[in-house]
Amino acid sequence: MQTINITGVPEHFNFPWKKIIESQPISEVELKWIDEPRGSGAMNQAIREEITDLAIILTESFIKDVSEGNKGKIIGFHVQSPLTWGIHIPAAAPVEDISQLKDTPFLISRYGSGSHLMAYLLTKQHQWDPKSLQFDIIHNLEGAREAFKSGEVRTFLWEKFTTKPYVDKGEMKRIGEIPTPWPCFVIVASAAALEKYPEQIKAIQKELYKISALIQEEKKSFTDQISLYYQIKPADIEAWLEQTEWAIDASISKAALEQTMQILLDLDLIDNKMTLDELVAEDFVELI
Repeated sequence: MQTINITGVPEHFNFPWKKIIESQPISEVELKWIDEPRGSGAMNQAIREEITDLAIILTESFIKDVSEGNKGKIIGFHVQSPLTWGIHIPAAAPVEDISQLKDTPFLISRYGSGSHLMAYLLTKQHQWDPKSLQFDIIHNLEGAREAFKSGEVRTFLWEKFTTKPYVDKGEMKRIGEIPTPWPCFVIVASAAALEKYPEQIKAIQKELYKISALIQEEKKSFTDQISLYYQIKPADIEAWLEQTEWAIDASISKAALEQTMQILLDLDLIDNKMTLDELVAEDFVELI
């Protein structure tokens, strides 16, 4: 039996994928899920090295990686709405306003990750000097929790509902939020997977969008399941579902990709815009 490896962060956004893995809906193919707590930078590497076949990656992180030679392609959006990043500091830090974080180091999972790239967007919004940015690599959320124990003032950007249990416990403090100005997650296939599994990938797309559409329509019936699975309070999951717009088909907005590239270009995170066929597997999507 063939195996298709699918990689994503162990967070609530990937609940539809967990449902697919449970049901194994593709005949003669085993779908295997790989948790990647280190985030989008690590998944970009897995796609580059063809360690995984599919990955659910932050839009900005994958686009930057394509600009640096990644041969994987987008086969659709997973989530159309923005990702809301929480701006976190140690709970006991004597900081009450984002302006006080100027010149403090950022904790990031790795270079090229969302936590890294969003630091530049936050810096631009507050008109700080991007050349002054400092970064400490902590690999994942657990690394940030450990780093915060020292009490040293450092800034950590991470999805706000994922970190909320630790904010509630008093391990860290959230002093602000910054949403992405683009749809937050893309589904990416490696070059080898596109060549080897085209029909199976299309079947996976169809199944994913069916599940995502059901969650979109029946949010309340999924609240408790997601809450239990990811150990996030039901009220927080309910609030998250209300602000989340799932992709429910394989259409991709050209304007959304162009806008994302323009913002990354303005932030000096990419050197030039790419053509859409460099980013997207056009046989698998409908560009609109």
